[in-house]
Amino acid sequence: MYTYTIKKDENCHISLLNVQGEQVSPIELLRLAEPHRVFAFDGQMGAGKTTFIKQLCESMGSVDVVNSPTFAIVNVYDVEQPYRGEVYHFDCYRLKDVREAMDFGAEEYLYSGNYCFIEWPDMIAPLLPEDTVWVKIKVLESGDRQLTIDC
Repeated sequence: MYTYTIKKDENCHISLLNVQGEQVSPIELLRLAEPHRVFAFDGQMGAGKTTFIKQLCESMGSVDVVNSPTFAIVNVYDVEQPYRGEVYHFDCYRLKDVREAMDFGAEEYLYSGNYCFIEWPDMIAPLLPEDTVWVKIKVLESGDRQLTIDC
């Protein structure tokens, strides 16, 4: 298990800090979890799941607009070297049950070999690969976030 702190500045840019307080790239998350590709982001509403995923996709070289796929359920972003390909960003908040996820083909995305970043993963937990990396984001009293990676 790995723990980081997420700090946001006055311009809403975030910094990821390791336990020593040093700034690290969000790509560190991918390196720690290599070769896993499916990441389940767990945290309360407003914890910063979408914000962190946006920063992560930008760090991966995506020039696409990264936002919450609340109504679309899945957004697809193109990324550049060395992560070349597509990233799938799920927001499962509005799903009523796992059958809805199956109906839109969630399993094809999850088992594609591409990176999948999932918000509200409990809604599709039965479909998640066994080696899914769980990322918990907790709001601290200071307003900072604690990011814990279980891989």
